[in-house]
Amino acid sequence: MNLNEWFAKGLTYEEYKKGMTVNKEEMESIFAGFSLDKEEASVLEKLIGRKLKVIVLTEDWCGDALLNLPILMKIAESSQMDVRFILRDQNLELMDQYLTNGTARSIPIFIFINQEGEELAVWGPRAAAVQELVDQIKSSLPPADAPDFKEKQSAVFKQLKESYVNDPALWNIVSGSIVGKLKEKVV
Repeated sequence: MNLNEWFAKGLTYEEYKKGMTVNKEEMESIFAGFSLDKEEASVLEKLIGRKLKVIVLTEDWCGDALLNLPILMKIAESSQMDVRFILRDQNLELMDQYLTNGTARSIPIFIFINQEGEELAVWGPRAAAVQELVDQIKSSLPPADAPDFKEKQSAVFKQLKESYVNDPALWNIVSGSIVGKLKEKVV
C-alpha cells in the first residue's frame, strides 16, 4: 500500500478524538493552551499552498501522543496541512516501516508527504530534549525484576504525564523540533 492509500484510510482529527477513551481532555487542554511563536509561524507560512499531508501513527493511550498531537495540529493548522490518523495496533504493516531504532514500535510517528504520496520527512516519537527528560526520570527506576518496579514505573508515567500537560516549555520544545525537521527537509 502506498502512502496516499494509507492517508486515505486514516481518520480525521475529529474522528480520532471521537474514538478516544483516554487522554482526550488533556490533549485538548494542550491544544487550547499552545500557540506557535513568530519564527515558527514564519517558517510554516512557506508551506501554505503546497498541499502537504501528514500520516500520524498513534494510539490514544500513548503519553507521547498526548503531548505531540495537539502541537502537530497547531502546526498543520498554521501551514494548511491535511492530517490523518492511523491506529498503530491495527496497522502494523505501516508501523513496521517506521520502527524507532529499527526495533521499537514507538509512537507517535508523523509522516509528512506531498500530493503524490512521496515521503518528505518523518518525525517522532519524541523531541530529543523530551527524550533526555524521559531518560533522566526513568533512570531512577529500580531493575525491572524488583518487587516495587511496577509501582515506581506507574509513578514515573504519572509524573511525565503531568509534565506533558502542564509544562509549556515542553510544548515549545516539541514544536521547535517538528518545525525544525520541516525546515530542514521540506521548506
